[in-house]
Amino acid sequence: MDTPKPPQKPAQLLNDLESIRELLGDESLEPPLLLDTIDPDSIPLLSDIVTPPPSPAVRAPAPSAAPAAPAPAPAPSLRDTVTQSISRDSEVNRLDSELRAAAQLILQDVIDDFVPQIEAELKRRLEARLTRLLPPRK
Repeated sequence: MDTPKPPQKPAQLLNDLESIRELLGDESLEPPLLLDTIDPDSIPLLSDIVTPPPSPAVRAPAPSAAPAAPAPAPAPSLRDTVTQSISRDSEVNRLDSELRAAAQLILQDVIDDFVPQIEAELKRRLEARLTRLLPPRK
């Protein structure tokens, strides 16, 4: 079994770190200080980078005594829902078949890349087995 190393003394660890520092050529005895400060105004804000979407055109209110209530959106009919569901399913099926075809092409490329290596290994093993099974020719 593995026996754990006895813990090293702090003085020995310090000596090891000193020798590593000397090997690396870092002659400064002080650790590096983080003196660089960041100007908060130099950090861009998300609103500076991303432009807001264009606002919809503002229309002048129609001259009427009472504000018109927006017309309720017509409820989608069962036929529309079924049509959307079928088109979504066909899209999913099309994407699935494209992914499967791409996976088959990738797999075929991998097989084509490794066939020569596999063939060489099989020949080597066959030759080794034949020499053990058949006596050498005289």
